[in-house]
Amino acid sequence: MPDYKKICEETVKIARETGRFVKEYRQNNKPAVESKGRNDFVTQIDKASEERLVEALGKLLPEAGFIAEENTSDKEGSTYNWIIDPIDGTTNFIHGLYPFAISIALKENDKIVVGVVYEMGMDECFYAWKDGPALLNGEKIQVSSAPKVADSLIATGFPYTNYSLINNFMDTLDFFMKNSHGLRRLGSAAADLAYVACGRFDAFYEYNLKAWDVAAGAFLVQQAGGKVSDFKGGNDYLFGGEIVAANNHMFGEMQSVIEKIMKP
Repeated sequence: MPDYKKICEETVKIARETGRFVKEYRQNNKPAVESKGRNDFVTQIDKASEERLVEALGKLLPEAGFIAEENTSDKEGSTYNWIIDPIDGTTNFIHGLYPFAISIALKENDKIVVGVVYEMGMDECFYAWKDGPALLNGEKIQVSSAPKVADSLIATGFPYTNYSLINNFMDTLDFFMKNSHGLRRLGSAAADLAYVACGRFDAFYEYNLKAWDVAAGAFLVQQAGGKVSDFKGGNDYLFGGEIVAANNHMFGEMQSVIEKIMKP
């Protein structure tokens, strides 16, 4: 059996080293921006960050393949695959606004076994491994204890390319504005999920996300004692494009509200 803790600790080092490179570049350069589609941006630093991550993670676990946002590697692993977002929150990054984060998860067959989210603005590294705790810069973290939606602060992300469910989504905003402590939209799903894991947010939901946006963060929430699902309450949140995450107390209420309102 692999030493998940050791793999996680080495991944944290790789994330931090790459994060330093990204931050230093951002401080000294204005990013050159390319568009992958409407409101979907990439910079040369996204690609350079991913290349560094792929190279370092490839040495750490040579048999692993990659599922990476910028398609730096097309290697597929039979058992292990790294799921990488080199900069989650690229639009924030372009504008010099935090949070933006490096997100790295290791998938063993169909299960995540390591998750690392390094948020560069606060120099905070959230990480967890299979059968281990969830940690923030070495200190154990856990989800909040808010008992219900009425007592919660909720994070979400606005759709920016897929507006197929925009009317339903606006209805969720209306509901949660009126029935919770408030809503926040920070611009990085990886950071949002990490903040659910450490109790800053009580819940998070969004649609039209990719696996590299949520893989590490969702695992962090689970290892910190929370629950994660797709909008229907199932397990298709990694590749299904929709996710709900919350603490155990309010997860059922949160998920049922979103399922009811977000039905196409």
